[in-house]
Amino acid sequence: MDIFIQLIYSGIALGMIYGVIAFGYQLTFATSSTLNFGQGEALMLGAMVGLTLSNLGVNYWLIIPIVCIFGLVQGSVVEYFGVRPAIKIKSEFGWIMSTIALGVIFRNLAENIWGRGTYRFQGPVADEPLKIFGANILPMEILVVIGAVAMMLMVEIFNRKSIYGKAVIATANDRDASGLMGINTSLVITFSYALSSLTACFAGVLIAPLTLAGASAGGSLGLKAFAVAIVGGLSSGFGIIVGGIILGISETLTGFYISTGYKDVPSLIILLIVLSIKPSGLFGKTTIKKV
Repeated sequence: MDIFIQLIYSGIALGMIYGVIAFGYQLTFATSSTLNFGQGEALMLGAMVGLTLSNLGVNYWLIIPIVCIFGLVQGSVVEYFGVRPAIKIKSEFGWIMSTIALGVIFRNLAENIWGRGTYRFQGPVADEPLKIFGANILPMEILVVIGAVAMMLMVEIFNRKSIYGKAVIATANDRDASGLMGINTSLVITFSYALSSLTACFAGVLIAPLTLAGASAGGSLGLKAFAVAIVGGLSSGFGIIVGGIILGISETLTGFYISTGYKDVPSLIILLIVLSIKPSGLFGKTTIKKV
């Protein structure tokens, strides 16, 4: 039972990381109906930039805001060069290939800068596990959950309380009407992509001390986070959290009780089941469009 509880703890921590990345998918989808399929590479870049700063002796708590600023710039670049041209010419799927291509470019750049190896990222807390309800849990796992929840709450508060956040919500509700009301919807979409990459880079710095940082580390995480976004619902922040926890726990339990070679299978099975029963996600809203 202690091992089972420990696996649940680890699954929740992993699921919250998936949730933060999936939250980025939700941000861009709400404002532009597009997704950044290079989100995993944004996470990887955040981890690698953070690792470089750590090796230079920068304090971990100072690394976080620096990496977040880097994420804002990186996300803006993706939107400007990959998404905006496709939106202007009203290409329905052009942004898909553009964001994938930019993700590949960023990964190749990372491989040339940092190599293809994996590296240890020293976290801000001790590696000694804590005993909670009879199970061992790493302090970094607790920090991951707290950090992930704090990031999503801050974004939600920003969107609901600030004038710029309300512009994001207005654009998400009706982009054409928002433009007629004087809101610069192009700028809002750029900001949503910047914020999306910020959350991914932040997640990279959070998860790197629990794993090994490397140029190839982001692809699988980005794909799993996309599955979380679909399972939870791209229109539901609460669904993103629930979906992340479900997939994170299923992955850790499968990896321990069955085999690590099958740990990705339950996530895909859950995804297929949800898509067949409720395509909009567990907590997503079904929209009806007039044509």
